[in-house]
Amino acid sequence: MEIQRDITLTWSHRILFTRDAFDPDNETLANTLRIGHADDDVVKVLVFVDDQLPLEGQIESYFASRQTFDLVTAPVALPGGEAAKNDWSLVEHIWAAAEQHQLCRHSYMVAIGGGAILDLVGFAATTAHRGIRHVRMPTTTLSQGDGGVGVKNGVNHFGKKNWVGTFAIPHAVVNDLTMLRSLPPREARAGLIEAVKVALIRDAAFFERLEVIGDALGRLEPAAVEEAVEKSAHHHVDHIASGGDPFELGSARPLDFGHWAAHKLEPLSDFAISHGEAVAIGMAIDLLYAVDRGLLDEAAAERVLILMTTLGFDLYSPLLESRDDDGRLAILRGLEEFREHLGGKLTITLVSAIGQKLEVHEMDEPAVIATLQRLRERHASTTQEDG
Repeated sequence: MEIQRDITLTWSHRILFTRDAFDPDNETLANTLRIGHADDDVVKVLVFVDDQLPLEGQIESYFASRQTFDLVTAPVALPGGEAAKNDWSLVEHIWAAAEQHQLCRHSYMVAIGGGAILDLVGFAATTAHRGIRHVRMPTTTLSQGDGGVGVKNGVNHFGKKNWVGTFAIPHAVVNDLTMLRSLPPREARAGLIEAVKVALIRDAAFFERLEVIGDALGRLEPAAVEEAVEKSAHHHVDHIASGGDPFELGSARPLDFGHWAAHKLEPLSDFAISHGEAVAIGMAIDLLYAVDRGLLDEAAAERVLILMTTLGFDLYSPLLESRDDDGRLAILRGLEEFREHLGGKLTITLVSAIGQKLEVHEMDEPAVIATLQRLRERHASTTQEDG
């Protein structure tokens, strides 16, 4: 006997753009936290914040002036950066805070910080009580335009990125554009690569617009950066909502264009190379590979490489030459790990034209090695010209 029933759930994926989210007169966050609650409910809120962000006083004042919220304790500071996702004790620290303050599935965990903080707190929230509501407040270009508006949470394990994690749609994502104004240049630049990525696979007109404002983006002019981040967020959310596979039950992951190499390059560098920097290199590899395989016009690839350079990204790292104990290039292990992460079937997104993607299910290893050599030579030539 077999019993089968289809279960259909409807989720709202809320992405809110605002400025000065903790200004006393800004109701964006408060109104969002009240969704689904009666007017007289007192809502418990537990806030986690990147320890480099001086927001504690503002956050406490914001909730103190609103009597229908119970900020159960002062904001809990957490270390930011990818290294935080390697520390399992931080997950237990978040769980312990939720238990100590008796949060339930109708309470909220609010995570304020870059992608690593959002991943870490999101994973802890979605596993505590089988899911405590969580709100993301991304503070970097990378998290506001890409990772922070997604539905994935995770921490690193076994030396692999996001090996432990969950899929869960956050209660809301609140993008405070004002927070981007104080980012160090390296962090401000990081999210721009994801805008280029999503333009390449979804929207040729957006890519052309990025070329038009490329010099302004390279100078990190706020108006240009905000335009790129907002459009990037729209495309990422549209894909998640309309792509038919928000929890990645299949093998296709077009939003991970350039990521098979990036996910390996980050741990090879002990995360000294940031995610955005690694994705730029990974995209360069896959673009040149597509050219070498006759899948992409070389002139189109060169346009992309020039734009990424204009935005301030290096497109090569000596770590691409690192070898395992058996003498094999270590970066090639990224293909196997990507295959494993997808469930056994390798699916790599490549670009056949600007704004158009295609999927391949194998990568010719000798051709990848030749591409790496070509990228190295291009980098050496470009460096000599600059010198």
